[in-house]
Amino acid sequence: MKLPDDIQFHKEERLLVYRPRGTLNETAVNKVIRVLGDLETATQAPFNRFLDTLATDAVELNFRYMIHISLYRRFAYANRPPVKSAILAVDATMIHYARLHAVLTQGSPIHVSIFQKREDAAHWLNVPISLVSEVSVA
Repeated sequence: MKLPDDIQFHKEERLLVYRPRGTLNETAVNKVIRVLGDLETATQAPFNRFLDTLATDAVELNFRYMIHISLYRRFAYANRPPVKSAILAVDATMIHYARLHAVLTQGSPIHVSIFQKREDAAHWLNVPISLVSEVSVA
């Protein structure tokens, strides 16, 4: 499967990495959700996710959309093995939306946690720091 430039899938480590650039908006989120769904369908084993928001310079989302997409993911991934979704964020708006996503997926197999340091996210995901660094080895 050909992935967009800002998305990587590390098959051996079972990790999807998404590094959006510029504005994080509904179009960007919809793109990663499509890729995520395609990978979940194509792969048998569960995989964790890492969202690196540090290269975004604007967030153009709203509560209604975040509620919709979080509940969609919650139901689309129901009855599957647990996965971790680490969100690296320092922007207050991004942290706010990440917390909303975490609350809305609580109780589902998707376990969301927000981090401000790459090292902490790598530790929680149990992957080498190189996979969550700005320049990742594929």
